[in-house]
Amino acid sequence: MYRSGAVMAWNVFKFCTALRGLGSIMILLVLGVVGVSYYAVVITNYGPGLAAGGLDSLIAFFVLALFHSLLVMLLWSYFSVVFTDPGTVPPNWRPAADEERGDNDPLTASEFPSDTENSRVRFCRKCNQLKPPRCHHCSVCGRCVLKMDHHCVWVVNCVGALNYKNFLLFLFYTFLETSVVTLSLLPHFIQFFSDGEIPGTPGTLATTFLAFVLNLAFALSVMGFLILHISLVCANTTTIEAYEKKSSPKWHYDLGRKRNFEQVFGMDRKFWFIPGYSEEDLRRMPALHGFEYPTKPDLGAQEL
Repeated sequence: MYRSGAVMAWNVFKFCTALRGLGSIMILLVLGVVGVSYYAVVITNYGPGLAAGGLDSLIAFFVLALFHSLLVMLLWSYFSVVFTDPGTVPPNWRPAADEERGDNDPLTASEFPSDTENSRVRFCRKCNQLKPPRCHHCSVCGRCVLKMDHHCVWVVNCVGALNYKNFLLFLFYTFLETSVVTLSLLPHFIQFFSDGEIPGTPGTLATTFLAFVLNLAFALSVMGFLILHISLVCANTTTIEAYEKKSSPKWHYDLGRKRNFEQVFGMDRKFWFIPGYSEEDLRRMPALHGFEYPTKPDLGAQEL
């Protein structure tokens, strides 16, 4: 029986190691799709149309301007998720109440209960330290992550309190960009099934066909993922919490859709569509730092 448990633990560790290696490949895959799309839209189909004159030049300019604008926002959001730490629990972290009492003695797992629904203070037996509210241990990263949503191999990183907004913006701009590419290449894709002669070399035609299929597939899949996370934001929950709270219909972090949205995107509207927050939001909203979250009874205190 002991041996079986050891084998299972080894297999899980091997799986987590494989995920870390897979992530680097995923980044190259994302950049590969971007490169194929750029070649098909800019180099092959719409770049040459700028010199055509008339309506064709106007359409080409509009498509290229929209394509490049969304591409900049997509890559900005993507690499913000990749390089932003999702939120790590500092060593010997304690709840604010303990710090105010000056209680700084080391703690052990026996002093605090393991993760349960009713435990306000939780202890991670793997990290051997206390866990802030809404914090979970990531087996892939091997650490506790603040307000962890999931580990995403596409960004080689955990998605947590400090980069969740960047992740949502990445999904948003990916959906818009892939939709624009799909629609802009649709007329050229339809030509493949016509009887007339199609202009272009076999290489450019193959690239156009591949770019259309890839972007259509990504647009449809990301749309479903985006809808899922919009519903999570509206309920002020994460993917992990949505699974955990199935047995508990009452969710005390649900502050209403408007405030739930602000818990992720901040209150300053100028920063809603870019990765990052205003200094004012970081000062007045502790939830953006990942350690404290207002609940329904504490709603009035947030107005101060």
